[in-house]
Amino acid sequence: MDYTPYSLLIDVGWISLLMVVGNVLRRRIPFFQTLLIPSPITAGLLGLVLGPEVLGLIGFSDHIGTYTSLLIAVVFASMAYSMNLTPSVRTGAKTMWSYSTGMFVGQWGVFILLGIFVFKPIWGVEDWFGMMLPVGFVGGFGTAAAVGSSVEAAGADAASSLGFTSATVGTLAAVVGGIIFANWGIRTKRAAAMPEKLPWELRSGYIDDVQQRPSIGRATTNPSALEPVALHVGVIAFTVMVAYLVNKGISHLFPTVSIPLFAMSFVVGLLGKLALRIVGKPKYLDADTINSVSGAATDYLIAFGIASIVPAAVASYWVPLLILFIAGTVYCVIFFFLIAPRFFAPQWLERAIFGWGWATAAVATGIALLKIVDPKMKSGTLNEYGVAYVAYAPFEIGMTVIAPIAVTTHAVLGLGIVSTVVAALVLLAPVVFKWLPSRDGSRQAS
Repeated sequence: MDYTPYSLLIDVGWISLLMVVGNVLRRRIPFFQTLLIPSPITAGLLGLVLGPEVLGLIGFSDHIGTYTSLLIAVVFASMAYSMNLTPSVRTGAKTMWSYSTGMFVGQWGVFILLGIFVFKPIWGVEDWFGMMLPVGFVGGFGTAAAVGSSVEAAGADAASSLGFTSATVGTLAAVVGGIIFANWGIRTKRAAAMPEKLPWELRSGYIDDVQQRPSIGRATTNPSALEPVALHVGVIAFTVMVAYLVNKGISHLFPTVSIPLFAMSFVVGLLGKLALRIVGKPKYLDADTINSVSGAATDYLIAFGIASIVPAAVASYWVPLLILFIAGTVYCVIFFFLIAPRFFAPQWLERAIFGWGWATAAVATGIALLKIVDPKMKSGTLNEYGVAYVAYAPFEIGMTVIAPIAVTTHAVLGLGIVSTVVAALVLLAPVVFKWLPSRDGSRQAS
């Protein structure tokens, strides 16, 4: 069946209904209130079970997996317009860069070496087997597709299937583990933005008192000229479009280079914010309205992302795969409990939860988990990550390009060694340059 605008309507209509169902379940059923499960996660899981891959009761199109790349771009474009680059954000971005880059590169290095020196001798797997963990965990479905197809072109027939399997397991680990960690953090009073006793409106997800319902933004234009929501949505949509066209131009000039759309959208958004300042209109857009647009996009990308999971079973690899996934989860747990508290005190839980989400699944999953412990996004976690991503992006983009080349040139071992060394150096940088917070939570002078 051809994909038409009505296909989009059906996809959005079904996922919207499932989010409403998720909201009702959160309001009515204690289990959902105890776990504080966001409605988009419930909607995504319902969409997965009821969709074409399982029961086939909902007729999603084959394109629901592509929506997340656009929606995450909307989130980061919005972030660029609404964020405030205060000194604390810039300081926090240093440790966020070290933590994120060290976790990312380290996951590649450690598991490539484990694949060669542990999994290959025991199970006879290929040299590239270990990299399937980071391809699916820190990489996600997009990297699984990019690296998997490139490696398959070099003769590794199972690479794409293994990559997508890894991404699926990583997503499940992210959601289940993240919810457990989030609830543990809330109940042990480690979540700074959460009250000591959770109010009914937070547990149920619904604000009954009409007088207590907050505004979702302020109008910056008179509706007789342009509806304020249309202005803000239009600016964000234009920003993402420009980012897409810039990426197309870069890909045309450098065919092997692939920049994530959300990263380019963030950069273009920063330029757009700068342009508004130059023309003397820094308040042309309302930050709260932008955040509302971003929040809506986040909810939809979470729901679509989970609903589009396609589990791939690779029977001949199931034993080493199982052990690989357990080891990958342990690796992320170590970062969560041992490294994050030292890097991000005192508000380490919010950053660790976000890091857990993207290190096991995707940035979108990290945002979903972050919203459990920081529903109003007051911790500054995403601001710090957005700034840090400018310096982190070359590592992410570079690995996507280098990994398939390492397989085709039989340099996988070298990639594993170099990645591990780089990760160690990056993680030591905050110690050497005194970026880490002191024991009382204040930042060391750099």
